[in-house]
Amino acid sequence: MFRLLQALINAWSIPELRRKLLFTLGMLAIYELGIFVPTPGINGKELGRIFHELAATSGGGLLNLLDMFTGGALSHATIFALGIMPYISATIIVETLLATAIPALEKLRKEGMAGYRKLHQYSRYATIVLAVVNSFMYALLLEKTIPAQFHAQIVLYPGLGFRLLTVLTMTAGMAMIMWIAEQITERGIGNGMSLLIAASIVGRIPLAIRDLGVLLGPGSGESPLKPLLVIFLVGLLAAIVLGVIFVEQGQRRIPVQYARRVVGRKVYGGQNTYLPLKVNTSGVLPLIFAVSLLYFPIQIAGFVPQLQGLTSWFSRTSLVFNLCYAVLILFFTYFSTALTAHQFLEAADQMKKVGAFIPGVRPGQSTVEYLDNVLTRVTFVAAAYLVVIAIVPDVLLAWLKVPARVAGFFGGTTLLIVVGVTLDTMKQIESHLLMRHYEGFFKTGRLRGRR
Repeated sequence: MFRLLQALINAWSIPELRRKLLFTLGMLAIYELGIFVPTPGINGKELGRIFHELAATSGGGLLNLLDMFTGGALSHATIFALGIMPYISATIIVETLLATAIPALEKLRKEGMAGYRKLHQYSRYATIVLAVVNSFMYALLLEKTIPAQFHAQIVLYPGLGFRLLTVLTMTAGMAMIMWIAEQITERGIGNGMSLLIAASIVGRIPLAIRDLGVLLGPGSGESPLKPLLVIFLVGLLAAIVLGVIFVEQGQRRIPVQYARRVVGRKVYGGQNTYLPLKVNTSGVLPLIFAVSLLYFPIQIAGFVPQLQGLTSWFSRTSLVFNLCYAVLILFFTYFSTALTAHQFLEAADQMKKVGAFIPGVRPGQSTVEYLDNVLTRVTFVAAAYLVVIAIVPDVLLAWLKVPARVAGFFGGTTLLIVVGVTLDTMKQIESHLLMRHYEGFFKTGRLRGRR
C-alpha cells in the first residue's frame, strides 16, 4: 500500500502527468454533471420509480445493467440517457466486424494511422445514426408503452414535437459523450470510452451500499443477510477481484527463436524471445452480446401479453436462463476470438520475413495452424472463466437474495470493466513513471494491460 501511495505521489509531481490527470478528472466531472441534466418534457422521478419496478420484476435484468452503464441517466431520461453504448457498438461494428468482412475497409485498416482516422470517422457517423434511432425508439417507449402498462404519465406534452426534441437532445448528449471520450483518450490518461463506463459503474456503488443497508436495517424483517454474511461477501468480492486480475494479466507465451546469420565476421540473430497470447483475448464482449440476446425474449414479452410466461423462464435466477447464458458465452468467446484469426497469418508472414520461427514448427502455414491450435485451447479456458464470472451474480441473487445492484459488483460485465479499466490506467501511469526513472506500482514486474 505504501508503494502504491508513493507511486501516486510521484505521478503527481510530474507536471505533464499531473496535467493529464487533472484533465481526465475534469472531463469525468463534466460527464457526471451531464447525467443529472433532465430531458425537457419528461417526469424523471416517476420514470425512475417505474424503472426500479421493472428491474425488480426481472431480477435486475437488462434494464439494471444498461442503467448501470449510464450511471442512472437511462432510468431518469436525462440528456446522457443513451450513455456510451452507441459509440461502443458503432466502433465494434465498423472497426472490427465490417473492417474484417469488407475488403475496402480492411485495406483502410492496413494503411496505418491515416486509415485508422478514416475508419474512426465512419464510426462517428454510425454513432450518430444509432443515437437517432435509439432516442426515437426511447421517445416512443416513454410516450406509449410505459404509460399503457403502468397507467402513469411520463411525457408531459406528447406528440411529434416531443419526439423531435428528445431525438435532438439525446443525440446531442451522445455527441457530447463521444467528444469527452475522445478528448480523454487524446489528452488525458486511459481510454476514454472505458473510463466513462467505469465511472458510471463506480458511481452506482453508493446506491448498492444503500440497498445493502436497507436490507440489514432494523426494518428488514427476516432478512437472510446477517453481519457475518456481509463479512463473507466482502471476502468473496476480494477473492473474485484477485482471480479476475490474475486471469486478465495471464498470457500463454510461445517461444520464438531467430535464425543466426553471418555477415562478414559478425553473427546476427540467434536470440530467443516469446510471442504472448492473452488468455482472455475477447474481453467483455461475449457477456454483452449474450445478455443482450437473452433479454430479447423478455423485451418481446413486454409488448405481447400472450408471451408473459417468458418472463419467468428467462429471469436471471432461473436454470434455463443460466444454461442458455453459459452456452451463448462459450459461442461468442470463440466467435470474437475467430475474428482476430487474420493476425496469425500476419504474424507468421512477419516471422518468416525476419527469419524467426517457433522451435519444432515449420515456418508458414504450419506456424499459422500451430498458433490457431494454441489459441483454441487458451480460448476454452477463457470461456470457462467468463461463464463462472457471469453466473456468480445470478447465484448470489438466487441463493442469498442479494439486491441486484449489490450482486452486480460480484462478477459479470461490471466487474470485468472496472478491473480492466483500472489495470489499463495504472499501466499508462506506470509507463510515465518509468520513463522519468521513477519506480512503478510494484517492486518486481510490471503491469500488463488487457491488450
